Amino acid sequence: MTAPVPSLPDLLRGEGGRLLGWSCLADVALAGLMARSGFDVVLLDQQHGTYDVPATVAGLTELALAGRPGLVRIAVGDFAMASRMLDAGAAGIVAPMINTEADARAFAAATKFPPVGQRSWGPDRAMWFSDLADPQDYLTKANARTMTIAMCETREAIANLPAILRVPGIDGILVGPGDLSIALSNGARFDPTGSAVTEALREIVRTTLAAGKIPCAFAAGPARAREMIDMGFKLASIGYDGVLLADAFRRAVAEARG
Repeated sequence: MTAPVPSLPDLLRGEGGRLLGWSCLADVALAGLMARSGFDVVLLDQQHGTYDVPATVAGLTELALAGRPGLVRIAVGDFAMASRMLDAGAAGIVAPMINTEADARAFAAATKFPPVGQRSWGPDRAMWFSDLADPQDYLTKANARTMTIAMCETREAIANLPAILRVPGIDGILVGPGDLSIALSNGARFDPTGSAVTEALREIVRTTLAAGKIPCAFAAGPARAREMIDMGFKLASIGYDGVLLADAFRRAVAEARG
């Protein structure tokens, strides 16, 4: 038996911000390396990454062995997968394109047990990871221990953000600045670090914190991650594994060539 995986809500409600390792390449060893390299949390991406069910389950196991909470980003509208990944031991689920209160309610219904939602029972691996071996104990604590994080990445989501945050069972927001920049420019620009996005980020943080929820964000690099944490985001990425590896390879080759 390994030590229980730390509680993600407790981690993110502490002082300061935390760093998120974002894994798109479905490789268990790579996910474990990210966890052991200093990232506080690691996300396994099913939406734009190559993680299928077996790879995600194996990745969550590797993260648990490293003592790090694992998030899973599901594909758009795949709420049945959200419940399945919580059963597999995910500390939380990130869902893209949560644009309305109705979207948020459907998401929360899949991730929270009654009376908050309608999550079906089957959390054997989740119980092992959390060290809550008694089913009643897990049932009592699971809704507070697991996180339901809605992505905010469109004009519609920003307009509906207060209503989304009021939905019981929605624990936080994760901003996708790339999609947000496309939405704010009506499809004219990909500019995730531009002034329009930065202004929107500040308003999203303010609204989310005022609602008592957790603001999170994708950041493309270390400097932007620091900026986002300074804005008040509690969790920020530093790019994702493919880009980080490619950059490391390029630097090594350039150094070797002189």
